[in-house]
Amino acid sequence: QLQLVESGGGSVQPGESLRLSCTVSGFSLRAYAIGWFRQAPGKKRESVACISNRDESTEYGDSVNGRATISRDTSKNMVYLQMNSLKPEDTGVYYCAADLLPFDPVRFRRIEYEYWGQGTRVTVSS
Repeated sequence: QLQLVESGGGSVQPGESLRLSCTVSGFSLRAYAIGWFRQAPGKKRESVACISNRDESTEYGDSVNGRATISRDTSKNMVYLQMNSLKPEDTGVYYCAADLLPFDPVRFRRIEYEYWGQGTRVTVSS
């Protein structure tokens, strides 16, 4: 059974950093691409970052480009999202998700991933 569990969320001040973790089970990170998405209160879900299962190529959402880094550790079956220079508008619930189809940045931007975790909340406030 495919399962994704996020952790690492919390409350931080603007300008600080946070690293989110996604622990996957039931499949190998070499099989499926993993993406991070977020949803702010009252807003639509948006794409944050994704990493290819084949060659670890990455894509980033426009709102976090330059401030976020996605990485993975296949030995631990974990995917990380490092977020720097956090802003209040980064507040939201962050989800990791797996895409069962071949890695496709378009599917990432359209948020067409199939399996989702429950999310971890990030609050950026002074």
